[in-house]
Amino acid sequence: MGQEIPHSSFGEEDFRHYQKMLEDESALLKQWFDEQRFECAHPVAGCELEAWLIDDRGMPAPVNVECLEALDEEQASPELSQYNIELNFPPLELRQHALSDMLRALQAGWDNLCAVANQNNAGCVCCGILPTLQDKQLSPDFMSPLNRYYALNEQVLAMRGGEPLHIDIFGREHLSLDRHDVMLESATTSFQVHMQVPQDHAARYLNASMILSAPLVAVSANSPYLFGYDLWDETRIPVFEQSVASGGFSHASHGPLKRITFGNDYVRESLWECFEENLQHYPVLLPHDFGKPATDMAHLQLHNGTIWRWNRPLINISGGVPHLRIEQRVIPAGPSMIDMVANMAFYYGLVEALAHQDKVPEMLLEFALARDNFYKAAKQGLGAHVQWLGGEHIALDKLVLEQLLELAWQGLERLGIDADEIRRYLGVIEQRVESGQTGAGWQREFVARHGNDMHQLLSAYRERQYGGLPVHEWDY
Repeated sequence: MGQEIPHSSFGEEDFRHYQKMLEDESALLKQWFDEQRFECAHPVAGCELEAWLIDDRGMPAPVNVECLEALDEEQASPELSQYNIELNFPPLELRQHALSDMLRALQAGWDNLCAVANQNNAGCVCCGILPTLQDKQLSPDFMSPLNRYYALNEQVLAMRGGEPLHIDIFGREHLSLDRHDVMLESATTSFQVHMQVPQDHAARYLNASMILSAPLVAVSANSPYLFGYDLWDETRIPVFEQSVASGGFSHASHGPLKRITFGNDYVRESLWECFEENLQHYPVLLPHDFGKPATDMAHLQLHNGTIWRWNRPLINISGGVPHLRIEQRVIPAGPSMIDMVANMAFYYGLVEALAHQDKVPEMLLEFALARDNFYKAAKQGLGAHVQWLGGEHIALDKLVLEQLLELAWQGLERLGIDADEIRRYLGVIEQRVESGQTGAGWQREFVARHGNDMHQLLSAYRERQYGGLPVHEWDY
């Protein structure tokens, strides 16, 4: 979805033509998989950070266009609403001091964004859902002025036959509302973590990434409130799924294949299965002809970008050589830079270890159970009880402390990360879980002590975020 298009309305011929290009590129992609054409280098890390722009009252500030004018297009890109902006970071090989290098890059990018925002009479905050956000602020009037977003809004509603998007979230409280646009999607900001993986093991990495999504979302939860309602530990998950709710072919809004999904099954042989599913089960949303050859995979990549799996396979072409990436999308933005790098470390270590276990983890946990674990974890956080590998029923906090930290350490060692690095960042995870103070936990405790004033909550949150300490060390 990062690719801009020159117009926002399309006719039937546009869809037919695009479908033919998509079929041609998919056939070529299948050939690449069959011929083992993908680069098989040491795993590489990457990330994207979505942030909020706010005014001096802590309310969303629609100034991303002005901020982007001062930032290099490789550094930053627009999001759906003018209140949000995405920072992009160059990839790093996962060796030695990669985690601390990423922390320095994150901090530098963040400092630069804050300086640019300040020049536009705004500030920045990194939080899964902005506590002060109000429903009325998510008007299409504040959509980023890009054709791809106008087209997305039009096509999602058309696919639903004009039926409104119904938001119905049962958490600690209950929120129910209808919307006639997709702007609620912009209420959610994430820290998207990428991993370039070798083709011969890519299926194992994707399956492992799905399995570990439950502990990862519980450990990183930072989005308990929406419009003042106390909902899930990671409310981003149901908000995103319901705010752009559409599915596959035929009665798209009601079918079993959703465009925003945990997935429908593990991958059996290769990541090609996901792209085959894209082609066969998901109608085209944005049929723009880029005028590029099939070898660029421009149309296939755009189509894949309109199917939001929580663990999404990506195809990229660099110097004419294709490579495979896994995009892990369950981690929210915030609470602090070191917290986000610790979340990265936990993810990279676990996915590396699980992907190379002798006992294949996807053979030890049914896909339906992995999916159930994920939604339980997003709703209940570290207190959720899940079924783990081999049938063990266990609370997530206990699972992390007794099994997963050691497993993540082994995975990071296997990648060649220095021991001091591992100790530092996994130590943050350990202390966060021992204290029970995730970002969501801190926000709820602050409200319990000081009352349900979202402005006061955001002010305190932002002060501590800029202090740089990990969230388990934040006071009230």
